[in-house]
Amino acid sequence: MTARTAATTALYDIPGPKARQRHRAYSAVSTAALLALVAWVVYLLLRTGQFTYTKWMPFEYKGIQELLLRGLGNTLKAFAMAAVLSLALGGLLATGRLSEHAPVRLLSTLVVEFFRAMPLLVMIFFIFVALKVQPLPALVAGLTLYNGSVLAEVFRAGVNSVDRGQKEAAYALGMRKTQAMSYVLVPQAVRAMLPAIISQLVVALKDTSLGYLITYEEFLHAGKLIASNLDYDLPFIPVVMVISPLYIGMCMLLSWCARRASRWEQRSPKTRAVDVAAEPGTLLPGGGPPTAPRP
Repeated sequence: MTARTAATTALYDIPGPKARQRHRAYSAVSTAALLALVAWVVYLLLRTGQFTYTKWMPFEYKGIQELLLRGLGNTLKAFAMAAVLSLALGGLLATGRLSEHAPVRLLSTLVVEFFRAMPLLVMIFFIFVALKVQPLPALVAGLTLYNGSVLAEVFRAGVNSVDRGQKEAAYALGMRKTQAMSYVLVPQAVRAMLPAIISQLVVALKDTSLGYLITYEEFLHAGKLIASNLDYDLPFIPVVMVISPLYIGMCMLLSWCARRASRWEQRSPKTRAVDVAAEPGTLLPGGGPPTAPRP
């Protein structure tokens, strides 16, 4: 029996017959309540005529479909650019905040705190209006400054969450600071940071919808054009029912990619080296125990 299995059996009692009956009853009641809620929502939509042919007719036209696909592509393009730049900026600012040089640490702290406190919409409007930047660069710049500052705190907190003895042991083995960060601290910190990183990237994906306020033709902007069409009896609810599942699907896809990345990270040589570093005799990541001196 492994340690994890032993801990699970020690902390969790297998339910008996009465407990299983209660669990089944709770599940049945919860399912019935959920189905009742869904039925009530569908009834309200039917009563207000949200499923009439007129409201759903726009989605039959190729021009409308191309408009939605173009908006979806623009959303993904803005998100991809903002995600890459936010991760890079977050890593840079986190490195500055972890620096041993006080001026660098102070400057990085001021930048992080300023852009974390600044409302994202204000930043986007300032870049777009005051600096006269095009919609896409303005949106990406605002998303990068805000999310990069938040990710910097995630990175810093993740590295600091690693036990201090790990860093001291790395220094005692003759590692430089860069080696200690690359081979010891960061591989362990990634496990703690990954959920927060993905959550912030999901926020960045949803915040791309702010682009419609500066006339960037993203997914929500395309939906707004369709929903405000009087020729189709203002199909606002049908547009929401089409756009929302796609946003949810993109967020779920991002979470799936994060789980795959987590599994890959656990199988990487650096992470395995950190896992075996606690065994006596292992000096450097990837290295074996030293040989005993010959008499």
